[in-house]
Amino acid sequence: MVKRLDENSGDLIDHIGWRLWQASRGWHKEFVDAMREAGHEWFTDARATLLAHIAPHGTPQSRIIERMGISKQAVQQLIDGLEAEDILQRLPDPNDRRGRIVRHTEKGQAALRDADAIKRRIEVGYRKQLGKERFEALRNALVALNDIAPKGNGGKTSG
Repeated sequence: MVKRLDENSGDLIDHIGWRLWQASRGWHKEFVDAMREAGHEWFTDARATLLAHIAPHGTPQSRIIERMGISKQAVQQLIDGLEAEDILQRLPDPNDRRGRIVRHTEKGQAALRDADAIKRRIEVGYRKQLGKERFEALRNALVALNDIAPKGNGGKTSG
């Protein structure tokens, strides 16, 4: 079966979804690599994805599970690891006595500041590579696509 798929790989269509996925993966790799170079050795792809779902003031753990679309156990493991690294903390949810609010610690907030600087630096590089006009057109097109895309993740994330 694999051999047959490999032989027919030239028959795959070139579509916008594939191009968006490639661009997203390239951006994500550049971001994670830069975070690790900035001294955040604990920063990985999976952890970056989780952190994108946590608002600055904190987010209920149940909402993170819902947004990520992976198992409760997988989210729990990611949070446990980040809590052990002193990046996140869990606090009682005042609106749900069984629930927890996941928030960034001071160390986590410092990482967020570094992340913001790195995101701006990547964006500057893209603007230089594409030119101001093409960059703004790309950005506007992505905003428009996001505005019309189905919101299967419970809404926009903070990452």
